[in-house]
Amino acid sequence: MKYKLIALDIDGTLINSSHQITENVKQTIKKAKQKGVKIVLCTGRPLKGIESFLDELNLKEEGDYAATFNGALIQNTFNKDLISHLTLKYEDLVELFNLSEEIGSRSHFYDTKTLYTFNRDISDYTVLESHLTGIHLNVTTLEEVPKDIAMSKFMMIDHPEILDECIKKIPEKYYEKYTIVRSTPFFLEFLNSNANKGSGISLLAKELGLKQEEIICVGDAGNDRHMIEYAGLGVAMSNATKEIKEIADYITFSNNEDGVAHVINKFILEER
Repeated sequence: MKYKLIALDIDGTLINSSHQITENVKQTIKKAKQKGVKIVLCTGRPLKGIESFLDELNLKEEGDYAATFNGALIQNTFNKDLISHLTLKYEDLVELFNLSEEIGSRSHFYDTKTLYTFNRDISDYTVLESHLTGIHLNVTTLEEVPKDIAMSKFMMIDHPEILDECIKKIPEKYYEKYTIVRSTPFFLEFLNSNANKGSGISLLAKELGLKQEEIICVGDAGNDRHMIEYAGLGVAMSNATKEIKEIADYITFSNNEDGVAHVINKFILEER
């Protein structure tokens, strides 16, 4: 099978524990792109939060794309044209914030360019998110939020043991109304019910005229599940969660062992 697109999660997949892309991974991606393979970063981060990686990998040329906010936003990185943006509304914000208060979790949320929180005692995890993504943090109130907000995602954020208990308290109806994914032990993300990394890559594949079996998706966490299930070849990192390893077609090396380079070498660069 000749693979024509590889979708790569970032945290825990593309970058190592030092938050860097190794030279080996960089060069392998460069060779795959030169061969005509689409390289698509697919992440829970906003576009601004991956600009440095796109620059580093030369993925802002004509015909380059990225999937951000866990697949809720798909766009061309060259001219910023949108393929798809599936959002949540003000009413969803009210409902999800009330839920977070009720079950005891702190929270924050995004539109396309800003990270917001209502918590005056700002969580360390909100500060971490703002730092990692380079996104401006706005401490606000529900009354100050525009009623026409197009929210890319809402996040419950807390220490893993607290979040574990909060998750147990979420009524089933919320799983029917939203896509809910746990991207890290301390982040639980709520998206438009039609938004996930799998549907995002599927929409992009349709736009590009690619078949499902021509696509590789690589990830490590709960928010990667949909795209790994969708892919012609679903790949889990060796540092992935047990759930992700169980659904993957192939398990590569860890993010600290150039696992992405191994996948590209094995399934794209080597003659198969």
